[in-house]
Amino acid sequence: MGAAAAGGGGPPVAPSEGAARRWADLRKRVLSALVLGPAALAAIWLGAAPWTALVAVAAAVLAWEWVRLCGLSTRAVPGIAVPATVLAAGGLAVAGWPLGGLGLLVLGFGLTWLGAARLPRRDGAAVPAGALAAGVLYIGIAGLALIVLRDDNDAGRANVLFVFLVVWASDIGAYMAGRALGGPKLAPAVSPNKTWSGAVGGLAAAVLVGTAAAAVLAPGGEVWRSMAVAALLGVMAQAGDLLESWIKRRFRVKDTSRLIPGHGGLLDRLDGVLAAAPVAALLAWTLGQGTPLWR
Repeated sequence: MGAAAAGGGGPPVAPSEGAARRWADLRKRVLSALVLGPAALAAIWLGAAPWTALVAVAAAVLAWEWVRLCGLSTRAVPGIAVPATVLAAGGLAVAGWPLGGLGLLVLGFGLTWLGAARLPRRDGAAVPAGALAAGVLYIGIAGLALIVLRDDNDAGRANVLFVFLVVWASDIGAYMAGRALGGPKLAPAVSPNKTWSGAVGGLAAAVLVGTAAAAVLAPGGEVWRSMAVAALLGVMAQAGDLLESWIKRRFRVKDTSRLIPGHGGLLDRLDGVLAAAPVAALLAWTLGQGTPLWR
């Protein structure tokens, strides 16, 4: 069926015009990557302190976006509870008490939910207490994971670089394969633009880049291990992307904010990292200090 018939009438769309529409947001994606990517890589490379500072800034912005999605403000209770709890938990992690930070996140989740449930909205509608409180865990756990991963003096730099390179490769591979090949939808009820070809392309890119990154960052390991870890993180990155799409549908918004002109908010850009980082931190904890994720 042609484009005009599928759209219910109107002038036909030339193939070249259809291709242009498929890649219409590529320039914006590249520009945002050129701004955000070097900042992240520089902070990772320079050490735990610069990286922690960047994570703190990102967490504050992510919390602000989340509170806005819930229709509240970070300038008043209970909205301020989300960034306050997330940043306080990160402070405990920096002080060497990551489990204390995790406990604080759980406590903050419960208190935020109870506090928001008692607060009436000006329009008479109930505050989405559960959704607001969920932001404490969603953002906070990922923030703790990123801090703990980089705090490992022996393997921290390599591990965090590995996570970001795999997530970025998954995102780029899924975008390129999905737009070029199209095909059956992956989860049309959640995200109508995502395809199975994109999912496969993203996973393949994550494995290839992860294997190459492991060989450069800490050579000598078994290839199958780096491939397996990269595949796991690639799957988590795509799951995070789908979760973010579901969240935006839940709140009936296209983007989480307008922070990045024409390209959405920080939650839109870091959805894969928010899902992959906790899994990477758990794996690092299992392996022990000073061990690369793929060893």
